[in-house]
Amino acid sequence: MALSVSSSKLSTGVEDDKKQEAFLFPKFVVMGHRGFGMNMLQSPDEKMKSIKENSILSFNVAADFPIDFVEFDVQVTRDGCPIIFHDNFIFTQEQGVIIEKRVTEMALHEFISYGPQKDGANVNPMFRKTKDGRIFQWKVVKDDPLCTLKDAFVKVKRSQGFNIELKFDDNVVYGEEELRQTLENILNVVDEHADNRPIIFSSFHPDAARLIRKLQMTYPVFFLTNGGCEIYADVRRNSLDEAIKICKEGGLQGIVSEVKAILRTPNAVTLVKDSKLSLISYGQLNNVVEVVYLQYLMGVEGVIVDMVMEISEAIASIEARNEEDDEEDDGRKCLILLGEESKKVKISSDAIAILTKFVPKTTLFVQQ
Repeated sequence: MALSVSSSKLSTGVEDDKKQEAFLFPKFVVMGHRGFGMNMLQSPDEKMKSIKENSILSFNVAADFPIDFVEFDVQVTRDGCPIIFHDNFIFTQEQGVIIEKRVTEMALHEFISYGPQKDGANVNPMFRKTKDGRIFQWKVVKDDPLCTLKDAFVKVKRSQGFNIELKFDDNVVYGEEELRQTLENILNVVDEHADNRPIIFSSFHPDAARLIRKLQMTYPVFFLTNGGCEIYADVRRNSLDEAIKICKEGGLQGIVSEVKAILRTPNAVTLVKDSKLSLISYGQLNNVVEVVYLQYLMGVEGVIVDMVMEISEAIASIEARNEEDDEEDDGRKCLILLGEESKKVKISSDAIAILTKFVPKTTLFVQQ
């Protein structure tokens, strides 16, 4: 069942840009990463290149499963149009040579000329560059045209929530006026087309996150952080402690953390909750069902995932049971006990091994 519309909005009685309103999801939420999952063209797993990420097709396929939000990346073109695209650059091929073009320096008509077109043509081929410098042609099983933020509002099921990531280049220094203009262009589309759709804003950029909170009081704003899994020149991005500080100072409502940071420091969940903040996670480990189960028990409020079908269906079937219900154990399963002693989830021994490998600093209480 989709998240109720009212749960995504803030009830604010005071129009104060510094006021922090507590925000809690009414249930554990699952969000589709870039729709039905990100594309990893270098991956041997065909699931990672089945449907074009950040596309209308990807959003609508994801919406057919029991998820609450689709997460996607929004940038603004040179002529002021908010578009949905993750990378800072589009790579294409001209006369046999690979060239790159910055997305935000393109006009809308140029941006949408890449990849498949609505009339079925393919004007400009698209390539993608990985972090290690390899370049792959952007080929997926089911392709779809590039799209704008407005397209998403108009063409995606209205009950589907949007986690709108405000995307900025880590290597560019943005002035406040430039940030303001970009965010106002995005808000103009949201204000015109949102209706009652559940919406969350999120960003890795501390100043953008704080500014979008100042510019509107309707929708929750979450700060995205790697939690120290990667180190940045901006120290505000380098730990969960700094993320909490950013949220408290800017009146933000929650944190979206790399799952590894949460698993390495499980007391972070308590620290975040004590700060009256919500906590959801992202990262490739969220495609492991057992890792998602563990976060569910720890008190994390939701996950952003690529394996939408597998994770959403697993979460929908979670059975929390009382201790007395577990008297008959066949010996092939054991229990992870976290959080409230009265609630337990049966997880296989193999799952325990996976969890202890990934989270050696987490204390697991195991009952055979």
